[in-house]
Amino acid sequence: MIASTYLIGIGSNRWGRQGGPRAIVAGFLAHSDPHWGAVIAASDIMSSAPLGPGTRTYANAVAAIETTLGPLELLSHLKSIESAHGRRAGRRWGDRIIDLDIIGWSGGIFSSPALTVPHREFRKRRFVLGPLCEIAPGWRDPVTHLTARHLLTRLDRGRPRT
Repeated sequence: MIASTYLIGIGSNRWGRQGGPRAIVAGFLAHSDPHWGAVIAASDIMSSAPLGPGTRTYANAVAAIETTLGPLELLSHLKSIESAHGRRAGRRWGDRIIDLDIIGWSGGIFSSPALTVPHREFRKRRFVLGPLCEIAPGWRDPVTHLTARHLLTRLDRGRPRT
């Protein structure tokens, strides 16, 4: 089976078994799992304000991973990691030990009822675009055809997002 590269957004704003949010994100970035592959590039960890009803500052990063899993298989695996860290389905934007989102993949665009790739909101989120630009500034959004660097510049200048 051919390997694909995925861009994964990682966030945490609660303490867990591994320690505080930064330690939890760092633990995921250092993680290699024979079931799904390995982290091949990782951004620095940054802090960001919560969206929605969350109350605690987030630690965020972006990782590039290589795996032979398809998008839905990878989503299932990421959700199992979130569940193992205490995340429960149904609570959107609340405080959480770990949040894992598929931002993009080398296969381009994917859409199903459970998953849309690229992530629908990543173009509006500096806490995703900043770290993404550290590891893949030339990555092109398959929807807008703009590079990650260009999307970040647009966001920072307050231009309308596409």
